[in-house]
Amino acid sequence: MHRRLKIGVLYSRVRVEEKWIFGALEKRGIDYDRLDDRAIHFDLNCPQVWQQYDAVLERSISFNSGLYALRLLNAFGVPTVNTAQVAEICGDKLMTSAMFTRDGIPQPHNATAFTPEAALEAIEAMGYPVVLKPVVGSWGRLLAKVNDRDAAEAVLEHKATLGSAQHSVFYIQEYIDKPGRDIRVIVIGGNVITAMYRKSEHWITNTARGGEGELCPITPEIEDLSLRAAASVGGGVLAVDLVEHPDRGLIVNEINHTMEFHTMQPLSGVDIAGEIVEYVVNVASKEYVQ
Repeated sequence: MHRRLKIGVLYSRVRVEEKWIFGALEKRGIDYDRLDDRAIHFDLNCPQVWQQYDAVLERSISFNSGLYALRLLNAFGVPTVNTAQVAEICGDKLMTSAMFTRDGIPQPHNATAFTPEAALEAIEAMGYPVVLKPVVGSWGRLLAKVNDRDAAEAVLEHKATLGSAQHSVFYIQEYIDKPGRDIRVIVIGGNVITAMYRKSEHWITNTARGGEGELCPITPEIEDLSLRAAASVGGGVLAVDLVEHPDRGLIVNEINHTMEFHTMQPLSGVDIAGEIVEYVVNVASKEYVQ
């Protein structure tokens, strides 16, 4: 049955994760196309070009490119991993936080404002230090730990001067004195696959910023919280980032819908790429009529 399916893989660059995904597809004998998001175009008068795919796996580096591709594919009736709705929520930290608030998922104290003046008021109400984050972004970029009012005024002025739509939304989060690590958990189709600590002496622990990976045992608490968080944003193929709060215990920091796993797969010994492919095939098969 797998051989009769046709899968598309939308990507921006062939990183090691994409190589592993292509290899997993080929190992299973699945017919697939590599769809470079820098080269493709969508003719809205010809949706049938895309309806040849039983499912499309989105691995774009650009959030906007990936999101709009998913929106179009879903509008054309093509199943995708993840869905446009999940990508829209996970790619926007404020929307993720809003879903967590709705569903009672423990998370850091967050606040948002739309002017520097209102943001400064929110920061001072929360208390220093705080972390300012862009609502859209990854790899730990453009994060600022703000220790006092002078720093807050400077960072807010810089963000306001940058002037983009994303920088006009001020996303403020409590600074958490975590134990030199956070926890990344891979959730695929409602199952926790594996987890690792991301350790660093720097307060930003992303492996993209030099953090080191160490295998993390999956406790019942980690499993339960990760599954609840994944369900809150709509499920699919997700990386849930947990933080050990000194007062509140495990909380959810954010979720990534197009995660990298070049550190995690060899560290864990789990074929994450293969698990992703199996999930995509399952999504495609539900739409498939033999």
